[in-house]
Amino acid sequence: MPEAPARVVFTSGFSRRYTGGVKEFAIQAKTLRGVITAMERLYPGLGETLLEETTVAINGELYEVGYSQPVPPGAEVFFIPKIEGG
Repeated sequence: MPEAPARVVFTSGFSRRYTGGVKEFAIQAKTLRGVITAMERLYPGLGETLLEETTVAINGELYEVGYSQPVPPGAEVFFIPKIEGG
């Protein structure tokens, strides 16, 4: 039986800019690298944007975006745009 996919979520503003307004995706991945690779396949160029412009919360725990964070089956992966200081 396949594991439950991760629920990948973007903010409204981010989704308008990068995914045509789609805010949620079901992605099969064991690590954050897998999630980013899957999003890159769906939206070429998005992987680099996720790495450079977001922080990520996996099941509510914040991480700097990297590749090694595990993504448990059925996890919520929420990409949060970084706030730029001036």
